[in-house]
Amino acid sequence: MAGPLQNAPRGVFKRLSSIELPLFFVVMLIKLYMFDRYVNVPYMKMGVDDFIIAIGTLALVSFWTIWLPKRGRIIALILLDLILTFVIYADLVYYRYFQDLITVPVLTQAGQVGSLGESIGSLMKPVDIWFFVDWLILIPLAFYVLFRFKKPVRSTLSFVPRNRWRKVITRLSLSLIVFAAGIALVFVPVNIAKKTWASGLFVGNWWNMSLYNVTGVLGFHGYDVYRYANQHWFQSGEAPAEEAAAAKNWFEERGSVRKQLESDKLFGKYKGSNVILIQLEAFQNFVIGQKINGQEVTPNMNKLIGESVYFNRFYHQTSQGRTSDADLAANISLQPLQSGSVFITNAHNQFDSLPATLKDEGYAAAVFHAYEGGFWNRNNMYANMQYDYFYNKKDFQMDEPLGWSLGDESFFQQSVDAMTKEKQPFYSFLISLSSHHPYSLPASYQKLNVGDMQGTIFGDYLQSVHYVDSALGLMIERLKKEGLWDNSIFLFYGDHDNSINDWEPFEKFLGKPLTDMDRQQILKQIPFVVHLPDSANAGIRKEVGGQLDIAPTILHLLGISTADKYMIGTPLIIEKPLEGKKVVFRNGSYTDGSVWYKPSPDGIEANSQCLSADTGEKLDLNACTGGGEEARTEINMSDLVIKYDLIREFRKQQKP
Repeated sequence: MAGPLQNAPRGVFKRLSSIELPLFFVVMLIKLYMFDRYVNVPYMKMGVDDFIIAIGTLALVSFWTIWLPKRGRIIALILLDLILTFVIYADLVYYRYFQDLITVPVLTQAGQVGSLGESIGSLMKPVDIWFFVDWLILIPLAFYVLFRFKKPVRSTLSFVPRNRWRKVITRLSLSLIVFAAGIALVFVPVNIAKKTWASGLFVGNWWNMSLYNVTGVLGFHGYDVYRYANQHWFQSGEAPAEEAAAAKNWFEERGSVRKQLESDKLFGKYKGSNVILIQLEAFQNFVIGQKINGQEVTPNMNKLIGESVYFNRFYHQTSQGRTSDADLAANISLQPLQSGSVFITNAHNQFDSLPATLKDEGYAAAVFHAYEGGFWNRNNMYANMQYDYFYNKKDFQMDEPLGWSLGDESFFQQSVDAMTKEKQPFYSFLISLSSHHPYSLPASYQKLNVGDMQGTIFGDYLQSVHYVDSALGLMIERLKKEGLWDNSIFLFYGDHDNSINDWEPFEKFLGKPLTDMDRQQILKQIPFVVHLPDSANAGIRKEVGGQLDIAPTILHLLGISTADKYMIGTPLIIEKPLEGKKVVFRNGSYTDGSVWYKPSPDGIEANSQCLSADTGEKLDLNACTGGGEEARTEINMSDLVIKYDLIREFRKQQKP
């Protein structure tokens, strides 16, 4: 009996070695299907074509394992399972926060991932364990195959070179068949899609999930590597002349719109004023003016709004770069990139930035952020934007450690300390941090009675924004005490949404069920408040605006022309609202306050939607088609300027 028992593991191994590749395909297809269901994007349910492409992709990443002997092949497939599972799951976690897929430019920012810490942990869910169940078998199996399984000793008489060559030829032939099948299963349906419903998607795609809808998650990463290599290694560093000319003309037309607005009576009314601009982390508009259990969530902001200009239909325009994208939009007035962050990939570019423009007018310019100076490549980007000084973590006394870094109360107070020492006029840009995901404040800082929301991420969010509101109120009092309030334009806005995807607490907090349009508005809307030195023009402004309009608005009030600046936005604080004003988002959607255009994720224009911005009611698509084309043009022009550093080229052309 000993012989058969000893040979049992070897028998299992032999049977496994005959089905290991099909088994790998089955397991990975299940995981890809799970990923598709977990992200759950409309119009993107995994269908027959998607399974075919997934099988082809798996064939392309695994065909080479057939070259290996049985033991090597099993180990290689186990390693592939581990690697691909990690990639798929990393995409899922990333999607839950950014609603997009990881790209090569994002990986160039990988050093920042360690700082996300608790935020990443909060995005993981118990159901995710199903992605890793097979590891309970695979990891022990890998150790057994590597260290316990011994290849049987063969008699020298059994060695026949001809048989070995026959095996080599068989393996090569089979691998070539699998490779060819993979090519056919991937490229045939993808090319059919490119020529039919996905026509133009790979040229002017606005969202990586649209590409995913064609290629699948693994195929997307293959295409992304190709796209990155093509753009950064193989393409010419110069823009095609025709495209560069089109971009120049487009920006000049946008500049002429701002030039015409210089006849507005508010142009230059606050010439020489200091400018204090605050970017509030994850601060959304829906909390403004709201109460919970009788307490105001933002009492200081509510009070300030009574004597300020408040835009209640103002939108963030960020993409994967999140906080850095908001910074780009507010200070440079360009659209973010589809993938990655301009702060990382294009920090060397020449920009018409707000601090550089103000410095040309004699302003001192400083930026304040109590975190590591290298995060989002800020050290390099801010030097290029021509700030005089970047006050980062090393410049602050950590006397209120809170969340990611220094609490906003101390951060604001220490920033004012520095402002009092600046020559005037000055521009101070502050980036807050205390209301960062996952919003967990110590109990002593939680001053709101949030009831049964206590301990939930939504309740924690309300606590954090209430704390930030308090810190902002104390800062305003300090500015008044220091004599800076009455000669400064004071502005604040939110940088992006709060990444809370459960809508039940939103409905409970707001006291009403939310339509799809309500949710869209909540996701995109952030507060934008402008307090002018004489408290003039106070009131609620209902015209739409976005972060790209912040720099042009400030410069308009100061009387500094932006007619020759390569900016997209237009001034918002003007006597008569600009007719036809649109806010364009990175995914190609837009709103003008009346309609909300949503391009279809599958790239088929007929599946796009034109909705009422108030009710979400479906309108005739023709009502949005022209605006949709304008939105795509804006994104394309901005991308060209960033990709090819065209502002530098345009400035060279202007020199005699």
